[in-house]
Amino acid sequence: MGNSPTTPSSTAEYNAPSIPPDGVVTILSIDGGGIRGIIPATIVAYLEDQLQALDGPDARVADYFDVIAGTSTGGLMTTMLTAPDKNKRPLYAGKDIVPFYKEHGPKIFPTAEASQVYNLIGGPKYDGKYLHQILQDQLGDTRLSQTLTHVVIPTFDIKTFEPTIFATCDVKDSPEKNAKLSDICIATSAAPTYLPCHYFETANGKGERVQFSLIDGGVAANNPTLVAISTVTQSVVAQDPNFQNFLTSSTSSNEPIGVHRFLILSIGTGNAKYADKYTGEQVAKWSVLAWLLQEQGNPLIDVIFGASADMVDYHMATLFQALKVGHNYLRIQEDDLQGPTSKVDVTTKENLDALEEVGKKLLSKPVMKLNLLTAKNEPVPKAGTNQDALKRLAGLLSEERKRRRTAALNGSK
Repeated sequence: MGNSPTTPSSTAEYNAPSIPPDGVVTILSIDGGGIRGIIPATIVAYLEDQLQALDGPDARVADYFDVIAGTSTGGLMTTMLTAPDKNKRPLYAGKDIVPFYKEHGPKIFPTAEASQVYNLIGGPKYDGKYLHQILQDQLGDTRLSQTLTHVVIPTFDIKTFEPTIFATCDVKDSPEKNAKLSDICIATSAAPTYLPCHYFETANGKGERVQFSLIDGGVAANNPTLVAISTVTQSVVAQDPNFQNFLTSSTSSNEPIGVHRFLILSIGTGNAKYADKYTGEQVAKWSVLAWLLQEQGNPLIDVIFGASADMVDYHMATLFQALKVGHNYLRIQEDDLQGPTSKVDVTTKENLDALEEVGKKLLSKPVMKLNLLTAKNEPVPKAGTNQDALKRLAGLLSEERKRRRTAALNGSK
């Protein structure tokens, strides 16, 4: 089927995004995916390196994004980038995240356990004790309200059977959401069958105890981009002063922000190349256990998390391309993981190094956009590589930060 002139697709002529006079809302979104978090960590490290080349060695990702959203391992990364150290600067630089995964990953997902069949009676595959301890040691009593920029971290409450979103901007109206960052990270990472549900209590505005019983946010939003946009939109409607200063146009009588003023980087943790691995005839005979246990991994969990992330990308691409601002949304994702790199819990040194190499090679791959006619990702003509796109993005982020500083100085005169 040929492209209609009025039908958006990834093959449209490339127009690099730019900063409009009233500025943009900047969002970084990071998918869930266990130890495959090394892939987006490599991308984030490169972006921060480009920001430092422009604005000096002290530049950090949290200085440039209005909202950083992450699910599961992406939520852990979000916290590492935004939690304050004793000097009120990010606890981790971008370059420190891959070493963190390599050091602690083998203890979170012990290889000896990873090679065993699930304990189908005695509990999840991993007990989570090391993950809990390292997060509590690193984050202490730091709470959601203390992050250095707005964060959005999805979880799912298995008791209420509803998604629970931890967002910095919700804390004022919902004090019970002001949980410890360690509890939020443990909760959003509690993937069913892999790690135990995390339950804890906080207090609401009346001092009453509120209980949370949380599992991995990936069952609701493995790709949290849409959740991040919704959070920003709700904050504008609620006239949150933290957002209102730059989310309304100074020339349009405080009209709500339009899509053209979002600048979004969404990073995936990689998709396994499952095409043609299973057949309808084969799957039709699967038992409950077969859906959970296959040589390639855990098909049921992989389908739930992978399909969720892909559908968000489809919605985002449709919206931004239809409104002719498709290049304000950059999705970086590897769609051809094979063997151990496709699994969320293989932490041998060989696989950890291989995942880092996947991230590095992803930088040199062409920018891809979803073609809405074929539902397939295609290279964008003249857009270059993901590395090129990240360099352009760093320039835009730096420009927007300087624009805001100038506006603040002019406003104070």
